[in-house]
Amino acid sequence: MRRHTITAGILGLTALVAVTGCQATSTDTDESAAVIKIATTPLGDDPTQANPIESLASLLETETGRAVDIVDVPDYLSVVEAIRSDHVDFGIMSGFPSALAVSTGEVDALMAWRGDGAPVSTCVVLDDSPVQALDDLRDGTVAFADQASSSGYFMPVYMLHEAGLEQNDDYEVIFAGGHEGSFAALEQGQVDAACTAIMLTELGAPMFPFEDGEWRGVGESPSMPIAGAVLARPSLDEDTRALLQQTLPRVFSEENADALGALGSGFVGREAIMDPAGSEFQSFVDIAAVAGVELEDLD
Repeated sequence: MRRHTITAGILGLTALVAVTGCQATSTDTDESAAVIKIATTPLGDDPTQANPIESLASLLETETGRAVDIVDVPDYLSVVEAIRSDHVDFGIMSGFPSALAVSTGEVDALMAWRGDGAPVSTCVVLDDSPVQALDDLRDGTVAFADQASSSGYFMPVYMLHEAGLEQNDDYEVIFAGGHEGSFAALEQGQVDAACTAIMLTELGAPMFPFEDGEWRGVGESPSMPIAGAVLARPSLDEDTRALLQQTLPRVFSEENADALGALGSGFVGREAIMDPAGSEFQSFVDIAAVAGVELEDLD
């Protein structure tokens, strides 16, 4: 297993090379022995804890019999760009960035996991905060994880919209670069609330830094019809594509739930859909439109 990082700038250069037709792909090698490359955003940086990304790579190596490379990129949009530019073989993302990527027509949706009908997001405030309801965030400052995050942006923005609050008009928006950054901003008093995944608040440390009695959740968003998806480069060879569809459901199984931690908690035990059609993601476009967010703005 190897791990390396690429920046947004390098991704832009990679995309340019791919457009000019000069980039080599794994079709230039023996596909049966090709290294599988996964694009991921940072997750689980606590050195005292097993990293779920590395656990995923190890499990996938065992199931496929192939070496796996982890390619760290800064955010969800960079995962999409890494796939579109043939820099990696696949990435695993939540509903909204998956809908964005599928809408471009430049990625291949290998599989998706259905949602479980439970609320996705909440806005976390410190326990001594005067904020008791979503409307109390009017004229306040709210931290979001990433402008392409399902649980850390899209769903809470929709939730706030339904409560009569519009971003930038009724409250100030801060993008913290990730859920961890949102929590840090709240802890340091830089924002009134940090909107995040309910799942993270349930996982506790190290994914969620607040102890019981230090925080409260204000509001709950609706559920998502699709919890997440596996998106691959269209140029991926059929053997590798089929291999991933066979092995990923085994990787994301109950027996691996502890090893996968936060990465698997949104997918393990969910119904898997193979080759999901674009229509499976249409509700995300509808939710974004109601919230005044256009998916194409994130290109």
